[in-house]
Amino acid sequence: MNKILIKNALIVTMNNRRDIFKGDILIEGDRIKEMSPKLEMEADTVIDATGKTVIPGMIQTHIHLTQTLYRGQADDLELLDWLKQRVWPLEGSHTAESNYVSAKLGIAELIKGGTTSIIDMGTVNHSDSIFEAIEESGFRAISGKCMMDYGIGVPDTLMEDTNESIKESERLLKKWHGKANNRIQYAFAPRFVVSCTEELLVKVRDLSKEYGVMVHTHASENRGEIELVQRDRGMRNVLYLDKLGMTGDQLILAHCIWLDDEEMKILAATGTKISHCPNSNLKLASGIAKIPELLEMNASVSIAADGAPCNNNLDIFKEMRSAALIQKARLLSPTVMPAHKVFELATIGGAQAMGMEKELGSLEVGKKADIVILDLNKIHCSPSDEVDVVSRIVYSADACDVDTTIIDGKIVMKNRELLTLSEKEIMEDSNRLVKQQIQLANVKK
Repeated sequence: MNKILIKNALIVTMNNRRDIFKGDILIEGDRIKEMSPKLEMEADTVIDATGKTVIPGMIQTHIHLTQTLYRGQADDLELLDWLKQRVWPLEGSHTAESNYVSAKLGIAELIKGGTTSIIDMGTVNHSDSIFEAIEESGFRAISGKCMMDYGIGVPDTLMEDTNESIKESERLLKKWHGKANNRIQYAFAPRFVVSCTEELLVKVRDLSKEYGVMVHTHASENRGEIELVQRDRGMRNVLYLDKLGMTGDQLILAHCIWLDDEEMKILAATGTKISHCPNSNLKLASGIAKIPELLEMNASVSIAADGAPCNNNLDIFKEMRSAALIQKARLLSPTVMPAHKVFELATIGGAQAMGMEKELGSLEVGKKADIVILDLNKIHCSPSDEVDVVSRIVYSADACDVDTTIIDGKIVMKNRELLTLSEKEIMEDSNRLVKQQIQLANVKK
């Protein structure tokens, strides 16, 4: 069994005691075997992390790998125009090749930025391509085919028959769920209430319970969306999902900005997972979610970047910083959303959202070896002495400070060089394919 020994690191464990110490970590196979101030043993690979900081692999709970190819193609629009005018036509133009390259482009960026796990929503077609990219790259993801069988403005290329949508989702689940040493898991992914019939949502609810998998969707992101749901279904978004019996710890809702008090109580009481996407919400002018209030109610919250066309990057360091700063400005209180709480959302909170808190989110013996090594010896992170390391990570660090990324006990990036993906090839393919896809989609800026 392959062994990796990380030596002489500052280790930020995120265990229950929040221990931080200088020491060594032994990885054996896909697990953390030992952690100690000093380990003397042989290993297949020894990484000298002197002067560096080791953290748990970070987790983003709402990503669209299918959209990464379309970075910069839908700027300066509000959500519904962004979808109808640009993103839906572009997603509908995907070929198997373009969706595969889009996923690899996103995964490469995520690995280089210290994200080791995601919850992903694909598009309607060519979903196998995304799973193939996840499997080949060594990445960890819960992903699912986007489901859309209703709605004004949905292009023909994305509009599905309800039964066919369910049938294809079940096929993908049976093919991919639990594959690659359980690095790949499946989630049903109805896009949002606006583009899904009640029949589809009820079937998804029942199938998620039958198969024991998550449901991943959007909710209450935009005031226009809320108005559409109210007019169409006769009640607000979260109330409607709760009426259908969809709320609970198997459901993850992206955004949750425009919630009333009753909806906030429902999400907290049912254990429904909330994925906070601060920079996407800012860029689309959707609003600012009431995250401190939700946390005060013991709601389950994690963070994510959303998709490249509405952000325009997948950098969790930027998300952490924004998650902290926007709440301080909103509530005019510098003490809300402190650095340690935000870092929890990016690690432990993400693991809880995935239902994998016993496997991920902290560095502890027996847990999966999803580990990131940071080099914070940079001008923008200095001075280092007498500075809280978690505050440095949240407020000063960025993606370029990630030195090495390990997923499932395998080194997927070392010294900032990707080992399972070709960065040059991905960039060349992306530049070639985006021109093709814009022509296929027939969209104009």
